[in-house]
Order: sequence, then C-alpha cells, then structure tokens
Amino acid sequence: MINIPNVKLGIISVSRDCFPIELSGARREAIVAACGDIYECKITVENENDMLKAAADVKAAGVNALVVFLGNFGPETPETLLAKHFCGPTMFVAAAEDAADKLINGRGDAYCGMLNCSYNLGLRNLKAYIPEYPVGTASEIAEMIAEFIPIARALIGVSKLKILSYGPRPQDFMACNAPIKQLFNMGVEIQENSELDLLVAFNKHKDDPRIPEVIADMERELGDGNKMAGILPKLAQFEVTLLDLAEKNKGSCEYVAFANKCWPAFQTEFGFVPCYVNSRMAARGIPVSCEVDIYGVLSEYIGTCVSATPVTLLDINNSVPADMYEQDIKGKFDYTLTDTFMGFHCGNTPMCQLTKGELKHQLIMHRLLEKDKEPDITRGTLEGDIKPGKITFYRVQGTAEGGLTAYIANGEVLPVATRSFGGIGIFAIKEMGRFYRHVLVGDRYPHHGAVAFGHHGKAIYEVFKFLGVPKISYNQPASLPYPEENPFK
Repeated sequence: MINIPNVKLGIISVSRDCFPIELSGARREAIVAACGDIYECKITVENENDMLKAAADVKAAGVNALVVFLGNFGPETPETLLAKHFCGPTMFVAAAEDAADKLINGRGDAYCGMLNCSYNLGLRNLKAYIPEYPVGTASEIAEMIAEFIPIARALIGVSKLKILSYGPRPQDFMACNAPIKQLFNMGVEIQENSELDLLVAFNKHKDDPRIPEVIADMERELGDGNKMAGILPKLAQFEVTLLDLAEKNKGSCEYVAFANKCWPAFQTEFGFVPCYVNSRMAARGIPVSCEVDIYGVLSEYIGTCVSATPVTLLDINNSVPADMYEQDIKGKFDYTLTDTFMGFHCGNTPMCQLTKGELKHQLIMHRLLEKDKEPDITRGTLEGDIKPGKITFYRVQGTAEGGLTAYIANGEVLPVATRSFGGIGIFAIKEMGRFYRHVLVGDRYPHHGAVAFGHHGKAIYEVFKFLGVPKISYNQPASLPYPEENPFK
C-alpha cells in the first residue's frame, strides 16, 4: 500500500506536582515494555516548560501519533496543551491503580484526573481520542494503543489527502452530490477537473515506454482470466496516466484519491471501460470512485487507512431472489431474506478480493452503446464473485443541506454463488431491512457504499467521530427502534 501513512507512535507521561513523579515514569515504562514498538519520551510533564520540551522531543523523533499517559492525576493544563502543540492525532489514557497494598504512597488517582483532562480539552476546543474505558493496567493500555493505530493512520491520511475529481456526475446521479465545504472542515483538499483534462492527459501518454511493463503485470495478475487481452494496451496507458496525475497534482498534500466520471462519454472517447484499472489503483491504496462520487472515495480512503488493505465501492444494488434465499441461505446461515442484498459494481473491486476475477465487457454499457455489436469500447471490467468473509459497509456523506452524516454496519459476504455479472457478492447484515429503510432511505443516502474487508466498524466509528460527523448511524437491533420507526407496524 503506497498511499497511506506509516504510523510512528510516541508516549509522554504526565504527573501532577503533588504526586510522586516516579510513579508516572515507572508506569510509562511498563506500558512501553508491553507495547514494544513505541517511542518513549523520557521527559515526564509536570508544567508547561516540560510540555514544550516533551513536544519538541517526540517531534524530533519523527512521532506522528501521540499517547498522553496520565500516570497519576496529571496536570490538566500542560497535558491538554500537548494535544495543541503536537498537531497530530493524540490519545489520552490513564493508569489503573496497581495493588491494594499500594493505596497510600502508590495511589495515582488518574481515574479522577481523566475527568479534569476531558473538561480542559473541551475548554480549549481540542480534539483527542479517548477510548471507551480509558483507564487500565500496562497490558490493557497496550491493547488500547494497538486499537489507536488504525484510527491514527486514517486521521493522518485524511489530513493530508487531496481528492482529484474528473468530470461532472453522469445524468441522474444527483444523489452523489458533494458539497465541498465539509471536505475542508475535515482537512481534505479537493481539486475538481474536467473529463477533458483527463482525456488530454491520457492522449499524451500514448506510446509511454512504461506501457509494456504494465501490460505484462496485468497479464500476470489476470492469468487465465484475461478474456479481453486486446484492450490491455489502452488500460495500461490509462493506468500510467492516473499514476502520473496523482504524483503531479499532490501539491502540498501527501496522499491522493480519484473521483472520476466513467460513463457514458468515457467509452466513446477513451475507447474502453476503466473499471479494471480502478481496481488496480485501489489495490495500491489509491482508490478511484465511480461516477465522480467524491464522498464515496473519501469513505474508501478512510477504510483503506483503517484496514491497511484494499477496499471497494459498491452499489447497494438488488434484493436476493426468494428462491435463491430458500435454496442457498435459509437454514444454512442465521439471516432472514431482508437481512440480505447484493452489492455490485461493474468491475472495480481488486482482484485480491474476488474468488476468481476475469477481464470482461460491461454488459449494461454494451446494451446502451454497442447494441447488436461485438464488445469493443465497453471492454475493461474485472468481474467475479466477491470473496466470502467479514466486511464493514459504511459511508460518510455531505448532505444536500450542506451538513455531514455517516453510517456503519458490520456484516459478511456469504459463500453463495451470485449467478450474476460484474464485481458482485451476496451481503448479509443483521436487521438490514430496517437499516435500509430508516437509515439508507430515511436519511437519503446515495446508492454507493464503501466496503472494507474485515470488521472495522469500531475504528471507523472513532474516525468519523473525530472528524466531527454529528450523526453516525448503524444497524440497530430490533429491540432498539429507530426514532421515526412506526411502533405499530
């Protein structure tokens, strides 16, 4: 993954001057021993001068994500100023007491100090990550720190991300609206371009000397799934075009994602479907969303950072037929029919997330653009059933009113053949029917959802919360009705 941050953690312990400073230092050392790979700042912060020295120390060490550890009650002003002066993702945790026989001279009261710390962070409008239960022993805090790493990786990535969009959305895709003010609020840069800019850049890469090498790599990846070999030169030309655009347009940012128009003029002017290239970019950690879905690709990038694996963007596409449910799902898996649906896109899911990928033509585009003809300009999709296993379905969205909202649901892809086309899978999420009606439909989300492979809902939730998303929905159990759900149904 070439397009996500490497997290270097550091830890600073703090101490209230009326508590033993040695207590905080010793407890910090125990955490470092339990963590292993974390930079230990030897300066224990008691006052603002200590704070400045400690902040400078971790910055000089290349630390980009910080753990502030309340080894005892802690000095609320210096400890919270660490979050201000560090200027990176900061986590606050506190020490649990060691033993019953140490509650006189060895009591730290960090349980109490975390309350003042939280209040002081609020006074200063400082954001920090505080775990669900932020008080623990060295081994427990080491586990909290491990959970902080993917959150920090996503927050660093988003703060240094530029989204490059090419082209307006296709006709009748207003649902993928993208009011850009909320992007800036989250620290994301956006550079909007014409699809003509993309075409000009593509044409300039004709006969690029890297094309044969990319073709060879595509052939290795596809193997016997290379069903449309004749389109590979154009796809390779497009791939080097995107890679060069990413590098050329980073500007002050470090990471890039694309939101590109992909039909219908794309086929007639470029001469292919870009899906397979989009899948290969996602596999590198550079997601490319379909249909100029700017918030979709932001969602993909967040999932890429959190999971450190390739993600995809799918249509929340179609219901599972009742006969398929009866034959292949009922009695074999603990899901109702309305818990299931099919997630689909033309072919942008990376090869590593498919059971068997094949390069084909896009059936829907073929109907529209090449009716009664052999596929030509509609070649270029990567098709296959998505691998079964745990998934997280999620999205952050700029609303039509200019606000910000998000949803997250953990679920799975079932090991059931789809019998369909495209990059597609049968998804199962508990209480999906109600989630579909009262969140996806009720809160007016577009048809695209990002998919991270594995259960990453906990980390993604914390990222969304840190980014200031005021409403984060999830698939509520039947015992917990949605606010607008009819109680008389």
